[in-house]
Amino acid sequence: MSSISFFEKGEGQPIVLIHGFCEIGEMWADFADALSNQFRVICPDLPGCGNSPLSLSQNSLEEVAVQLEEWMEENSIHDPIVIGHSLGGYVTLALLELMGDKLQAVGLFHSTAFADDEEKKEMRDRTVIFLKKHGVDKFVTSFVPPLFPEERREELDSEINLAIEQAKRCTLDGLITYTKAMRDRKDRFEVLKNFSGSKLMIAGMLDGAVKIDASRKHKEAVTDYFELENTGHVGMIERKEESLKIVREFCVRVVSR
Repeated sequence: MSSISFFEKGEGQPIVLIHGFCEIGEMWADFADALSNQFRVICPDLPGCGNSPLSLSQNSLEEVAVQLEEWMEENSIHDPIVIGHSLGGYVTLALLELMGDKLQAVGLFHSTAFADDEEKKEMRDRTVIFLKKHGVDKFVTSFVPPLFPEERREELDSEINLAIEQAKRCTLDGLITYTKAMRDRKDRFEVLKNFSGSKLMIAGMLDGAVKIDASRKHKEAVTDYFELENTGHVGMIERKEESLKIVREFCVRVVSR
């Protein structure tokens, strides 16, 4: 029996929304509410986050993908549209490589199919050192605000504080494990490019974590590409209505194909 915790709303075509690093499934609550009048929306906590325990053997995105495939089978989630934010996008691509055409469509939300470059890998190593020294609370308090554009942080103060509180529900072992897994993940650009289903990418023009130049290199590999102006790394919060409209229309087109 899977130990993955999740919530779901609605009926119909299943949409699985996978949260990112320092996030939990609850981050998708507004999206689930809005989409549930047309779809079955399922939002899991990745192992080591929220209410999902981390497996002792888990140390790669491939192992997370295997766990999610088993979880989907147990919960009759068949032919889903899977959309992942940031780390959730990396997990989505690992799932795509594992499951292929068993997925109806995929979406990357402020994410990338490319592997980390050496500079990013060094940053991941520094993150592991910081986490081991200072713990979860101090890390997420410093990590979350810079995901948002500096000029909008005062305006989005309550949303940022909520994101920080949700991030504190990730375990130390989980954050360290995912930092290493992101550092060591392989390039899956060809996996994305060769998938025959519909493929969505949403990028933030001010995203400091996934640079817009890197996102634009995915245009040839996806069927639907969108850029959010004046948006950092968390478009589903920064530009909620615009992001929701893009996701809804993408999912409607997939279902009506």
